[in-house]
Amino acid sequence: MQQRTKKTAFALGLVVIIALSGAAATTFAMNCMPRIIRIACVGDSITEGSGYTSELQMLLGCSYSVRNFGVSGSTASTDSKIPYVNQTKFQNALEFKPDIVVIMLGTNDANSEITYNIEGFEQDYAQLVNAFVQLESKPDIMVVKSPPIFATNTAWNNTELTDTVIPSIEHFADQMNLETIDVYSALEGHSDYFFDGIHRIPVSKCQLITA
Repeated sequence: MQQRTKKTAFALGLVVIIALSGAAATTFAMNCMPRIIRIACVGDSITEGSGYTSELQMLLGCSYSVRNFGVSGSTASTDSKIPYVNQTKFQNALEFKPDIVVIMLGTNDANSEITYNIEGFEQDYAQLVNAFVQLESKPDIMVVKSPPIFATNTAWNNTELTDTVIPSIEHFADQMNLETIDVYSALEGHSDYFFDGIHRIPVSKCQLITA
């Protein structure tokens, strides 16, 4: 029970690592434990290229193995250009046999040029999550509410994100009793943290926010 508590305790700080600054998250680093806890970070380009996974590894230290399984342009929706479940990294993430899975998908689902049909989002999201739930490693699943979309004059649509994608994630998380990390609220009103309205400026260049 104590180890399981330690496995999930970092979720409270993960939103800070992803959304704000490493300086604010140093209190969540943990002492080394005998068995390495495997963390699979699943997502799109916000996961693949943001650097949050390497920051998380640095802060958690040698008790954890944090792996980046992000795929740029990918979606939870299967009716899209790049469904995450069809990607090699999805299979790699399953084969990693994680103890913890952090899933941050949804931004590209709110883009009609990438996702052709958003109506099946929750069902497709459930399919992806359940593939991890069924692993023998019985991982703790943490689902992330995608950050706000500040980009204008693009197909990315923040209204679609807030009206369809995030409520679907919330509803599914409630049904499955999954831990939810609210990156959207943490970054709402902080367009200055984004260099293109979609992707976060690297932490080293952000204004540091401390509690």
